[in-house]
Amino acid sequence: MTEIAYRTAGDYQIPELTVPQEEYRIGKYGMLRRTYLKEHRRSLYSIMLMNGTLLSHLEEIDQTAAEQVQRIVSQMAQAEGVTEELKARDPLKWTGLMNNLLRSAEETVLGELVYS
Repeated sequence: MTEIAYRTAGDYQIPELTVPQEEYRIGKYGMLRRTYLKEHRRSLYSIMLMNGTLLSHLEEIDQTAAEQVQRIVSQMAQAEGVTEELKARDPLKWTGLMNNLLRSAEETVLGELVYS
């Protein structure tokens, strides 16, 4: 059990509560997860917020999703023949293909990881 320190203010004992000063890096996928939890899984969101696990969960989801998207895009680019040679020869075509691959990879990861 955690000991709570109190300070006296007049006739009252006030608990000295502090918020942990940890830094979290939450990007696009973490923010999307937060919005999903807040709008569709309210009780889970509230529980995680109250017990202090929400930010670490969002950071983990963000990192995992970003890694999966990068891995899937690389695999799809290799399978589709989207190479550095194509990038040098026709940058606009390469950009369009890579954007399509990115959107496809994000659609997969969002459905499996962020919105579940």
